[in-house]
Amino acid sequence: MSKTAAASDLEKLSFEEALSELEKIVRQLETGAADLKSSIDSYERGMALKKYCDAKLKEAQGRIEKITVSADGKATTEPFKLSE
Repeated sequence: MSKTAAASDLEKLSFEEALSELEKIVRQLETGAADLKSSIDSYERGMALKKYCDAKLKEAQGRIEKITVSADGKATTEPFKLSE
């Protein structure tokens, strides 16, 4: 599968589907049962899935806002920061 085809394939997946596939690949690689070529192909697919999942999480985080209420009762929103 070419990199362009693989990228368009990823775009069709939901976050949950991509994460599930990534977990399956990790389990498969941990067994060490696959041959070298299959392991490398799986590793590359896994890295693409990880990058895709990271991007989806970052996108979702950017859409989440924190609602705060001031002392006078006025509600405001601000970008949510994960470290809070």
